[in-house]
Amino acid sequence: MLKKIGPGILVAAAFVGPGTITICTIAGVKFGFALIWALLVSIVCTIILQEMAGRIGVLTQKGLVDVIGSQLTKKWTKNLVLGIVLAAILIGNAAYEAGNIGGATLGLNAIFEMPLVFPIYPLLVGFLAFGILWFGSYKSLEKIFMGLVGMMGLCFVIAAILTKPSLIEIVKGAFVPTLPEQSVLTIVALVGTTVVPYNLFLHASLVREKWGSEKDLSLMRWDTLVSVGVGGLVSIAIIITAAAADLDNVTNAVDMAKAMEPLFGKMALYFMGLGLLLAGITSAITAPLAAAYVASSCFGWKDGMKDPKFRLIWISILFLGVFFLSFDIKPIQVIQFAQVANGVLLPIMAVLLLWMVNQKKVMGSHVNKPIQNVVGVLIVLFAIFLGVKSIFKVLEFF
Repeated sequence: MLKKIGPGILVAAAFVGPGTITICTIAGVKFGFALIWALLVSIVCTIILQEMAGRIGVLTQKGLVDVIGSQLTKKWTKNLVLGIVLAAILIGNAAYEAGNIGGATLGLNAIFEMPLVFPIYPLLVGFLAFGILWFGSYKSLEKIFMGLVGMMGLCFVIAAILTKPSLIEIVKGAFVPTLPEQSVLTIVALVGTTVVPYNLFLHASLVREKWGSEKDLSLMRWDTLVSVGVGGLVSIAIIITAAAADLDNVTNAVDMAKAMEPLFGKMALYFMGLGLLLAGITSAITAPLAAAYVASSCFGWKDGMKDPKFRLIWISILFLGVFFLSFDIKPIQVIQFAQVANGVLLPIMAVLLLWMVNQKKVMGSHVNKPIQNVVGVLIVLFAIFLGVKSIFKVLEFF
């Protein structure tokens, strides 16, 4: 079974980052088990969208940008869409890379109980990510991420079990949708940190490294289902831990771990700290990788991960993340632009994906079935809602 797991595990590693962990922690602290259903919905949406992206990648043996460019015949439309994609991915990932590295440093703080020493922790994480990307091939990345995600999942699941949660309340929160007061923005955030636009590009590019024909579609679907499901389980475990611990005034996973220490001992602190460290490292690797794949497709670079231009992109994204964090630079305007760009990109990508998987000249006999289109339309509408919400949230700051 493990041999069949592939690119999907990198997708899972990408969306279970420090941002997801923080949002899940806050959701559990504020609303208990009540919002687990929202996370389940977002996991289902992610599986459906990633399957579409993976199907396109396997059948066409091209990245999403290449396929989109070939289907948009009008030059101005093509340039506009590709420009939005490139800006959202490059600037967005550069802005959020500092958060990924920052999450890993928080995990190191929790494990070693030492304050952040300027700028040792960010540099350590940056060098580790650099080494994995520079020396790693796709096959080695796959194995590394399988190990990292497995360890991360184990850490958070053990932390959840330590709290001895109520199974009845968990089932109720998962399958009885409720909208507690002031929970709408948290629900939007839960979905927004799980359904990530850049993962669609990453997945479509990576499946080509593992599979090469339509006979492999069932393997791709299995990989997507299991990998995203594991990522979802990790997120649910974090909500359960935060909810069952019955804590107040917690803003991130490390706060939760420290608050749990008197109740559950040092082990809770170490498991949460290690989980956050692994989540930060995996996201710090996948974000630059996705940016490099998108730029590679946009500019027609064909030599893969060892191409000097490909490496220059991910090195730049990684450097900016370490730089912003090491010198305590808060690129607020850049991050706000990234939020707006991603808010625009998600519905655009959802629409384009739905359109492309219905094109027989692209998909052959593997176009969407009617039920897939119905679900796809619902996801598109939801993506538009999320996009508008994220844009208005940014505009509140001005």
